[in-house]
Amino acid sequence: AMIRQVLSYFKFLFHSKNQHGVHSPFVYDLITQCFYDKSNHHDYNEINTYRKQLRSDKTILQVTDLGSGSRVMKSSSRQVSTIAKVNGSRPFLSRLLFRLVRYFKARKILELGTSLGIGTHAMLLANPNAKITSVEGCPNISRFAADKLSASNHVNLQILNSDFDNFLENQTNDSYDLIFIDGNHLKEPTLRYFNLLLNQIHNNSIIIFDDIHWSAEMEEAWAIIREHPSVKVSIDIFYWGLVFFREEQAKEHFNIRL
Repeated sequence: AMIRQVLSYFKFLFHSKNQHGVHSPFVYDLITQCFYDKSNHHDYNEINTYRKQLRSDKTILQVTDLGSGSRVMKSSSRQVSTIAKVNGSRPFLSRLLFRLVRYFKARKILELGTSLGIGTHAMLLANPNAKITSVEGCPNISRFAADKLSASNHVNLQILNSDFDNFLENQTNDSYDLIFIDGNHLKEPTLRYFNLLLNQIHNNSIIIFDDIHWSAEMEEAWAIIREHPSVKVSIDIFYWGLVFFREEQAKEHFNIRL
């Protein structure tokens, strides 16, 4: 699997570019003003502090892994610090998530896969007025993240313990500005969430898929999502895939090096 990822990465690099040669003003601005924004935002300190706290947290949690379509119920006890080291997405991605929420001024945000709340926390900092709904399948992780984040006194944050299918199937017709999917890295569920979420987007919505090169299945799912008629702009940054639905855009795909 490791070799496959390395090969995927070289293939990605070979086809990738930076802002040069990007003719879409929307994408050009996104790359230069958000992706490549090198300024040291004050809130980055808070993002780091939160991650550090988790990485030294010895609390033991009984973790239920909902796995593929919640049929696999594997339970094991893990230390928060271990989960943070394995799942805590790379620090530069937390900062990018922060910048994306800020850049697009996202006000209604959905996160599928709270985990320890590293991404959730970064998004809270990016827009304190945003209404954020974060869904986590494992009850103990969900409770832990809710306790940890309640300290930020964020009135508009809702952390729900539910499997993604249940949550999405029972949604009212709310639409979200930004949706971050980091949970199930399997092809069928990923496509199912995407199709369910198409009822919850507007012209300027963004959906971000985590780990699109994690496995051959995820790459297949990503390829299908990119081709979907509703998707106008898709951007592969290797770690994530971002899709935009802007009717006014010509359909175009970009591989962008961070």
